[in-house]
Amino acid sequence: MRFPRPWRLLAAPAALLALAPGALASAPGGPAELPVPARGLNLLVVGTDSRAGVTAAEKKRFLLGGADCDCADAIMLVHFSAGYDRISVVSLPRDSLAELPGPHTDLRTGAVHDAHLAKLNAAHAEGGSELTVETVEALTGLTVHRFLAIDFRRFMDTVDRVDGGVPICTEKPLKDPSTGLDLAPGTRRVGGGEGLQYVRSRKADGEMDFGRIRKQQRFVVNTLARIRSGGILADPAELRALAATLRGTASAARGLSVAELLRLADRTRLVGPSRTEFATVPVRGFNPPVAGAGSTVGWDGEGAAKVFARLRADRPLPPADSVAPGSLSVARYAPARGSSLICP
Repeated sequence: MRFPRPWRLLAAPAALLALAPGALASAPGGPAELPVPARGLNLLVVGTDSRAGVTAAEKKRFLLGGADCDCADAIMLVHFSAGYDRISVVSLPRDSLAELPGPHTDLRTGAVHDAHLAKLNAAHAEGGSELTVETVEALTGLTVHRFLAIDFRRFMDTVDRVDGGVPICTEKPLKDPSTGLDLAPGTRRVGGGEGLQYVRSRKADGEMDFGRIRKQQRFVVNTLARIRSGGILADPAELRALAATLRGTASAARGLSVAELLRLADRTRLVGPSRTEFATVPVRGFNPPVAGAGSTVGWDGEGAAKVFARLRADRPLPPADSVAPGSLSVARYAPARGSSLICP
């Protein structure tokens, strides 16, 4: 059987899948219809710091020790155009200042909280998927139609299913003692553990969380490229296993099912790299310390409004020169085509 070689994008560190014709019919749960909003579908993907299921040996090898808070370390808003012919990915810094809607019940303590200011990543720790979705909707003015969370275990297991590993590349040495990342210039392929070190790294390039966001976006694109060129496309059982590994079994508000994951991949099968775009929400700088939240990232209100207005209208992201640069050069708003992020 001959299989096509288009890109398929679900975007997140490891939020990815390619679907060969015929695989959907036998997908777990059968074919699933996604909502078809007139102005596109929005998927919120978060990578949490949960270490559930990670072994002691893995924690030691990949420097994954420490207590998790079930916070959202990576947050990507993925917009699929109504015609499923364009995909826009906007990363939201985890330390963004946000108002968590209230009242809500704290999943950790059972206490009921009124609305309060916090870092965006705290929404998942306090209220799980439901509060995370509500907080992002309030920040962006967009409706979140589906939600997908990926913890450390599922990230590593999903990447390890990619035959031959995922390429990561750098023009300069990258070394981060906090994650154990130690890369010489050039390109190398990594498995799930080393991939996790790469997408978690904030201290390797002096660009803080903004550099980490760009690493996450690159990792997504290069994982997709490996899926396209590897053997997974020719094996429907492997495709279903990849989807199930990525999705996991946890329940979530507006959670994306395995069958919907496969359907979404099928609908975007003709989207090429030039029709995908990645950016970080425009940032003004750091806010003065906020009680209970500490130092937080402040969005450029006008620039962010332009970005989310474009997505609401189902249009491509605004160009960089239409958004004020802000005070942090490392947080520059610079939309990039997926094709520009592929390792040589």
